[in-house]
Amino acid sequence: MSSSPILVTGATGKTGRRVAAVLAQRGFPVRAVSRNSTIRLDWDDASTWPAALQGVRAVYIVHPGLGGDGAAAQVEQFVRAAAAAGVEKAVLASTPDDGSDFSRSMRAAESHIVAAGLQLTSLRLRWFFQNFSEDFLLQPVLSGELRLPAGDGKEAFVDADDIAEVAVAALTDARHNGRRYDLTGPRLLSFADVAREITDGAGHPLTYVPVDSDTYVAEQLAQQVPQEWARAFAALYQDIASGKLAQVSADVEAVLGKPARDFSGFVSNTARGGAWKQAV
Repeated sequence: MSSSPILVTGATGKTGRRVAAVLAQRGFPVRAVSRNSTIRLDWDDASTWPAALQGVRAVYIVHPGLGGDGAAAQVEQFVRAAAAAGVEKAVLASTPDDGSDFSRSMRAAESHIVAAGLQLTSLRLRWFFQNFSEDFLLQPVLSGELRLPAGDGKEAFVDADDIAEVAVAALTDARHNGRRYDLTGPRLLSFADVAREITDGAGHPLTYVPVDSDTYVAEQLAQQVPQEWARAFAALYQDIASGKLAQVSADVEAVLGKPARDFSGFVSNTARGGAWKQAV
């Protein structure tokens, strides 16, 4: 086992903190960084990059702004600095190739990593189970109503714990160099399905109400969500509505040697943990 630390960016995020935890549990030296960590990494401050990259041979890259203006160029600058510092491998938290702005930005980031001379493993991620328990969909779940412009489209929601285990495999095993993995859960679910499973499995009443994109954006703006983000998420929901993301992959099982976690198990575990008991 190498004594060189594995750099985990986005270490306070849903996947980053899990990747760092799994690495530590398995005895790998890990340097978990964010804007507020002891050794900082701020994507908007390149002066923080050298200390974060010192002595590192592999890096897990999560860029919070990919899909936005200039983010791919920022990744390009970062991976050039990484290569100059001796980094050999990058595992990128990426997205499916669906023609969206997010997707185009991710494809550019992937190209920049390869052009810098790093071994790349691209993890093309779907919507996380944990969006309903830790992130932007928690408050709608607590309110009892999901008002989203996703129609009756289906998505192969995936568990962030599976993502973390695949990322650790890619960071620590050269057999995954140059590979692209589409990480999904084992089933396609609509938001109506999600609402039904949370209602039945957690005893937390939840209804899905399909709305059009303009209504969704207006409601988000009324909640002080920036217009850029409201429209970006509306477009992502429209991708689900279109059916373009309605595919299940076996890549999680192929990498880990065990089936991908199912949404029903997530619902049971989250209910036991009490995340959905909070009053709005």
